[in-house]
Amino acid sequence: MELAIRVLLAYLLGSVNGALLVGRLAGGVDIRTQGSGNAGGTNALRTQGLAFALAVIAIDIAKGWLAAAWLGTASLPDGLDSGAGRAETLLGWAPAACGFAAILGHVYPVFHGFRGGKGVATLVGAIAGLVPAMLAVVLGTWFVTMLLFGFVGFASIVATAALPLALALRAAPLDDGSTPLVAFGIACALLVSWTHRGNLRRMRAGTEPRARRLWLLGRLLGRLRGGNGA
Repeated sequence: MELAIRVLLAYLLGSVNGALLVGRLAGGVDIRTQGSGNAGGTNALRTQGLAFALAVIAIDIAKGWLAAAWLGTASLPDGLDSGAGRAETLLGWAPAACGFAAILGHVYPVFHGFRGGKGVATLVGAIAGLVPAMLAVVLGTWFVTMLLFGFVGFASIVATAALPLALALRAAPLDDGSTPLVAFGIACALLVSWTHRGNLRRMRAGTEPRARRLWLLGRLLGRLRGGNGA
């Protein structure tokens, strides 16, 4: 019962969408009607600018961290906490379950018609709350993939897919303490792949835009072609 309450609260926290909240404060902007239609940081940056996007990302990261590091571990009010009789094994899953619930709330927010973002910023916050050392793996993988391919969505998929592998290698052999984290990583990898399925379709069709400022390989190839042409 206690685990279910924590997960529900984490989902509701995740349902507070940063892009839509900032948009309301900025005069009623709904970025789901602009750009890609996604209520996340990338679309916020492309349609509203850097300051708007930074505010969105900060909110989305914060709720992931709060869900995993606070809701997953905090004492519940009297009457909600199951006390000495609680199932310790289940509560061992609480931080990871709450982190994932917040990501799910961001993607399918109950307060916004179940139309949210793609979950990456909230995922980063949840990782920071669960196992901060994995941030280097996820962000490093994302950055290298961006340099090589230039696709934000593809980099997000690859970086998230690296998470469960890194967690499993870090914790091998798995035990009761590491299993919830590995399960969290697998669930996140599947969810982020699903939320970016449109990006994958556009990549196959050749219509997905690249972040050319970060696409180092593309810039190098362009210079080489330019030099050969000269």
